[in-house]
Amino acid sequence: MTAQDTGNEHDTEMTEEETAAESEVNEEETGEEPVSDDPVEALETALDAARLEAVEAREDMLRMQADMENLRKRLMREHEKSRRRTLERFMSDLLPIRDSMERGLEAAEDSAATVEALREGKQLIMKMLTKAMGDHGLQTIDPAGEAFDPEKHEAMTMLPSEEHDENTVIEVLEKGYQLHDRLIRPAKVVVSRKP
Repeated sequence: MTAQDTGNEHDTEMTEEETAAESEVNEEETGEEPVSDDPVEALETALDAARLEAVEAREDMLRMQADMENLRKRLMREHEKSRRRTLERFMSDLLPIRDSMERGLEAAEDSAATVEALREGKQLIMKMLTKAMGDHGLQTIDPAGEAFDPEKHEAMTMLPSEEHDENTVIEVLEKGYQLHDRLIRPAKVVVSRKP
């Protein structure tokens, strides 16, 4: 061996020693264990990490399910409270109408009551009822003279008519009602047809 070869071997040894020292320093800084060359140990380490991750994911999923169940229960309670409040408001609006009807019945039993006074009482009660229902979104469907609409009207019969266009409502047998945008009861009507 020449002196140059010995020097190269020494450089190579120093490089390997420096590399080993650097890797020890890196391990101490990062806190990671050195990667093992043993494949079984590497697989066991990966399996342990996967098990830990699965446990954490399961806990997260259970926590999320519990949160969703709590949210569902809270929404159900709030929906029930809202429904009750709406019903209470509607009933409180109907109570004065009921009181007026009771007074009207008492007045009808009086021998001094006139037909005109009873009619006025009924008209007043009807106005109160219509207002209370309208305040809660109820709309009356009274389509006399309008074109027949099968989505809002129910044709009870068709009569020949020269003075009306074909498929025109010529008589309303029973008014219909719509709550907001939803049809509650169609208007029962008589529809014109060509003679």
